[in-house]
Amino acid sequence: MMRNTRAFHGGFVFGPILLLLGLAGQSGATIKDFPRIEARAGQGFLKEELELATAYFTGDGVVQDAKLAAYWYEKAAEGGSPEAQNQVGYFYEIGLGVPANPERALHWYRLSAASGLSDAALNLGVLYALGLGVQKDPAVAAEYFQEAARKGNGTGATYMGTLEYFGIGMQMDRVAAERWYVIGQKLHDPLSAYNLGTLYSTVPDHRHDVARAERYLRESSEGGYVPAMHSLAVLLLHHPELGRTPEEALDLLNIAANVGYWRSSLVLGVLLRDGRGVPADNTAAYYHFHVAIQQGGAEVEHILQYDTGKLAAVLGSEQSAKTQAVASLWFQQHRLALTFVPRKGYKGRFIFGQAHADPAEVLHASLPLSDPAT
Repeated sequence: MMRNTRAFHGGFVFGPILLLLGLAGQSGATIKDFPRIEARAGQGFLKEELELATAYFTGDGVVQDAKLAAYWYEKAAEGGSPEAQNQVGYFYEIGLGVPANPERALHWYRLSAASGLSDAALNLGVLYALGLGVQKDPAVAAEYFQEAARKGNGTGATYMGTLEYFGIGMQMDRVAAERWYVIGQKLHDPLSAYNLGTLYSTVPDHRHDVARAERYLRESSEGGYVPAMHSLAVLLLHHPELGRTPEEALDLLNIAANVGYWRSSLVLGVLLRDGRGVPADNTAAYYHFHVAIQQGGAEVEHILQYDTGKLAAVLGSEQSAKTQAVASLWFQQHRLALTFVPRKGYKGRFIFGQAHADPAEVLHASLPLSDPAT
């Protein structure tokens, strides 16, 4: 199971940025034209190398394969693509499809940033903030983040907010952090909008405003940010009057669960277990709980230990084993969890990969519904 997150002070993290050209459902590989793309990539055509790498990363037309995605991104990186250089730097940073090698990540990020790619400069800042492949230096990280923000990259503002929020390399200032999030949100950064939505919905020492939270979370969700889809769904479950359709919360949970977000799989299991908004279905609940366990690992298995045991007793050993097998098969085909996915009408250009934890995890760490064990 590929899960490799990095946390700051309780889980608030920076994540490396990928720039996927040809996102699934947009201009990327499809089942129909995959053989042609594969053939041209093998002949050294840069555009097709990128499309093939993206297909293997997202599972568009092929089974997801991190090793092949890394291979084709590196081929395109060697061919001079700044986007691919940033991509493969990400893969080396977190050890996705290749052995983790922060020095190699640094090499590729520097090459990409030298071509003017602001997201690669942000990734350099992440390395300095975390001390990966370089001496840890939050001041240098802050310079990268602020430079990116000045150039209109909203994620730079988001990451500056992270530094301010936890006092990383500077005095803690949560008011200043929120100002950075506002700057990022105005620059149409989904992470900043998500952070603001979280502040206004769940952070105990911040003023709550459900309508404002819904607006920010919806903006982030429409920008493709999966944790925002989950948070918006949970908000709508508690405030159905804010939903655009009666099914919106379930639709969002299904999108998030289908790209590997274990919290959404868990909530779907809870809803099916209790018959909340859907007919009660013990088999489907058991399935979603086991998908969540495979997505989230030992932490989630512990959370769901009581529930899965209780449901297994109801279903019986044969049905339980069959359902677990189906969940395991699904996970084998969807190992790479995506933190960004394209949504209808979204023309964004970047996507965070499976190892990017929530930028505001510490702000939104509690389970969205009652503990399944209760």
